Amino acid sequence: MTPDGLGGTGAPRPAAILDAPAADSGVPSSATRAQARAANPWILAGLGILATAALALAWNTQQRLKTAELEIVKRQQEAGTQSAEARVMARQAEASARENAAKVALLEARVAETSLQRSQLEELIQSLSRSRDENVLSDVDAALRLALQQSAITGSAEPLLAALRQTEERLARYQQPRMERVRRAALQDLDRVKAAGTVDLQSLAIRIDDAVRAVDDLPMLAATDRRAVPRDGDSRVAPASAPAPGEAASAPGPQWLDARVRSLLGQFWSEVRSLVRVTRVDDPQAALLAPEQAFFLRENLKLRLLNARLALLSRQFDTAQADLREAQSALDRYFDKGSRRVDFVREQLRQVAQQSRQVSVPRPEATLAALATAVAGR
Repeated sequence: MTPDGLGGTGAPRPAAILDAPAADSGVPSSATRAQARAANPWILAGLGILATAALALAWNTQQRLKTAELEIVKRQQEAGTQSAEARVMARQAEASARENAAKVALLEARVAETSLQRSQLEELIQSLSRSRDENVLSDVDAALRLALQQSAITGSAEPLLAALRQTEERLARYQQPRMERVRRAALQDLDRVKAAGTVDLQSLAIRIDDAVRAVDDLPMLAATDRRAVPRDGDSRVAPASAPAPGEAASAPGPQWLDARVRSLLGQFWSEVRSLVRVTRVDDPQAALLAPEQAFFLRENLKLRLLNARLALLSRQFDTAQADLREAQSALDRYFDKGSRRVDFVREQLRQVAQQSRQVSVPRPEATLAALATAVAGR
């Protein structure tokens, strides 16, 4: 700056300016005005600097705003893209969740099936890992219950007797205390079943079959054939058709007839003698029986015996008893009581009637209770 700009005569001393007394009056002095004029360029320079700084700051701010707007727009675009991607991913996640739910349900079903198979396998392993004693006791219990069912169906104690004998023989091979108790109980039940006196239906049916086969050969009181029916073991009764020795020679006829004529006359005389036969009949109904009714009488007796046999096999003992009584009554009324065959058939029917009765098969309660105790381990 020129000296004129500094107010005259050279550069002022700062000390002189600071040491100059201030005027008391309100009118500024020349020194003050000179100082103001000297300070104006600095102020203007400062203002210019400030304006420049403000402009630079405003420009910088504007640039930063533009950059921020661009960044915001970019981020909005990115946010939109991410939102679209998020919606797509949400749909995919929903579909994946459904697939996972189906897979989980399938896995749960397979897990349940696996659990069932595991439980069955555990039961099988337990059954295989049981001791020999438990297997023996289980087999004995199953055999006894099966024998009880067979005895209830057939009405015979033979299946139960066989099962108890087998149980006793099987347990006798094991020297163990709890099996010994079961064996003693089986022996007690075996004695009880034997003492019950059950009915052997097979043997009774065989006896009735023998009686049915013997009906055709039984002699009747009023014989309907031309042959004489002698009693068994009675040698005093001779056949009516057999002529006595020498009877043909004593037959009436002239002596001059030849041997052939005398033979024919002897046969004729024998036939005449066979037309009349004297028999004692105690029951009048047997004497009144017509000859053609003898066949139907035997057949009715057979049917009566077969009905009794069928009733026995069906365990209808009352019906069997009634049929056997009717058969015995027919034997006593129409057949020869002195014959051995008739006596044999009557005795067979009497024994069958005595044994045909309803007998309940006792349950092996002692053996079953001993088995339950042994299995429980007490």
